[in-house]
Amino acid sequence: MYKEQILDLYRKPRNEGTLETDHRAEGENKSCGDHTEMFIQIENNQAEKVRHQTDGCAICTAAASITSEEIEGQDIDDIQDLDRDWIIDKLGTDISPMRTKCAVLGLKTAQKAVKESK
Repeated sequence: MYKEQILDLYRKPRNEGTLETDHRAEGENKSCGDHTEMFIQIENNQAEKVRHQTDGCAICTAAASITSEEIEGQDIDDIQDLDRDWIIDKLGTDISPMRTKCAVLGLKTAQKAVKESK
């Protein structure tokens, strides 16, 4: 059903954990119960470190892991410009309309966390 990369990221999430930072946000997908919390250390307008704690399905957890890896080192303005097509492309598989909310939860939560820094 899912590509091996998604299952690997679900079983062994990347950048899992917390950070002591003022830039954190929580996100929830009430339709299926996914929950994530993103922690972002920002220095010089860049996401220097990114961590997440995600309790969700394989798509949600894999997408949060990918987001945490990909945005680390990026300018916060560039992070705000990312969209659902970006994360779906990074997942590398077709995502049904019902699973789109799962796929974008980590990205939207990260964007919420960096928005507070502006």
